[in-house]
Amino acid sequence: DLGEGMCMVCGDRSAGKYYGVMACYGCKGFFRRTIRSGQSYTCRFMQKCSIDKDQRNACRFCRFQRCLEVGMEPDAIRPDRDIIGKQKNPRRKKLRREDSLLPSPGADSH
Repeated sequence: DLGEGMCMVCGDRSAGKYYGVMACYGCKGFFRRTIRSGQSYTCRFMQKCSIDKDQRNACRFCRFQRCLEVGMEPDAIRPDRDIIGKQKNPRRKKLRREDSLLPSPGADSH
């Protein structure tokens, strides 16, 4: 696979497969934020900007278009994931199994 190990949007090192394509953390986050906010961008340079590791932040319109061109799926963004801020139901620390099976100190003393 040609995209293995490389972000298909900007060519930076890929962090894994996100929203259907190999992507770096930067492009993954940019795509998610753009979809979540419903943001629309405008290109000032005839929609032909180069999107690479060094220039990916120069034009948000062209970067988002590139995300779509390489196959990032807006529907793959889960609304219940990556929420910033306090969670409604924070995860509790699980009691380790071996801790729950051991008798408490002094329980067997007569």
